[in-house]
Amino acid sequence: MSNEIEIGRGKRARRVYTFDEIGIVPTRRTRDPELVSTAWTIDAFQFEIPVLGAPMDSVMSPETAIALGRLGGLGVLNLEGLWTRHDDPEALLAELAKLSDPLAAVRRMRELYAAPIRPELIRDRLGQIREAGVTVAGALSPHRTAEFTETVVNAGVDLFVIRGNTVSAEHVAQEGREPLNLKQFIYELDVPVIVGGAATYQSALHLMRTGAAGVLVGFGGGASSTTRVTLGIRAPMATAIADVAGARTDYLDESGGRYVHVIADGGLGTSGDLIKAVACGADAVMLGAALAKASEAPGRGWHWGQEAHHEDLPRGQRMPVGSVAPLSEIVNGPAHVPDGSANLIGALRRAMATTGYSELKEFQRVGIVHAER
Repeated sequence: MSNEIEIGRGKRARRVYTFDEIGIVPTRRTRDPELVSTAWTIDAFQFEIPVLGAPMDSVMSPETAIALGRLGGLGVLNLEGLWTRHDDPEALLAELAKLSDPLAAVRRMRELYAAPIRPELIRDRLGQIREAGVTVAGALSPHRTAEFTETVVNAGVDLFVIRGNTVSAEHVAQEGREPLNLKQFIYELDVPVIVGGAATYQSALHLMRTGAAGVLVGFGGGASSTTRVTLGIRAPMATAIADVAGARTDYLDESGGRYVHVIADGGLGTSGDLIKAVACGADAVMLGAALAKASEAPGRGWHWGQEAHHEDLPRGQRMPVGSVAPLSEIVNGPAHVPDGSANLIGALRRAMATTGYSELKEFQRVGIVHAER
């Protein structure tokens, strides 16, 4: 049955779904939450929980990346942020936290992010994470990747993330600017690469064919993003994840057994969203606003992305998220609020146990219903 609808005589659209429009179906079998595993593996690295900290200055500092690593997840440091531009970003983050006026905050952020990225700070920040004994991951945008890759690899990164609002395997650059050849880049790199975002079956399939170890799913759908308002582009996450999971299945056959991990990135504000992302086919999730609510988060109760201080077209906002609980309680509980903002993994375990599944890959087969809002 086609899911196309008619917008008008000259235009048809595809019906797609957000997390709010779907629910998970209980099965005839249940189990104790203690019998559930939330572990996942990408390349040679195994993690106890399917959570990546988004490379955003309000979410991940070297210290919070280390803390998330010790909780069993993976913190990804923004290698174009304040941590690689300034010697003492803590003082600058404290200054930003005191600015309540949005326009003043944007002006000050533009000044702070105009400072050049310093290779020695990339080395030092990643070295700090490595010395703590956790998996080291850093992220660059596509247009910065070629410039700083050697620095990042020499610093000893374990996983490299190329993250933008959208990343394609076929990018057309203006004259005089050499586009990133993603397939050649990944082939020549010595570490596994996670790349994204992608929001459609075809774009994800192209990225998988470049040799990426993982594909991020999403396009400007995060809490701090205004891409939908400024550019009119939107990718409802339930459908986007299911489409990319379908590309993963087809690429598994096409490649003769090479599995590419699907990582949901954006629109994951509550534990219920995290759970539905896995149910739709995600192997793991990348969290921004959900972790920015930690009391030790560098944003100090505020959350923003790279788009918020863009020099000519901001597509994000610096938004207040407050401080809900320490990072350990947001991830593993106990929760003291019933709104899905804390004990994310406890909720995932409970949902898996309630529907009778013991592992994440099994839980991707859970039944889903669509409920009209």
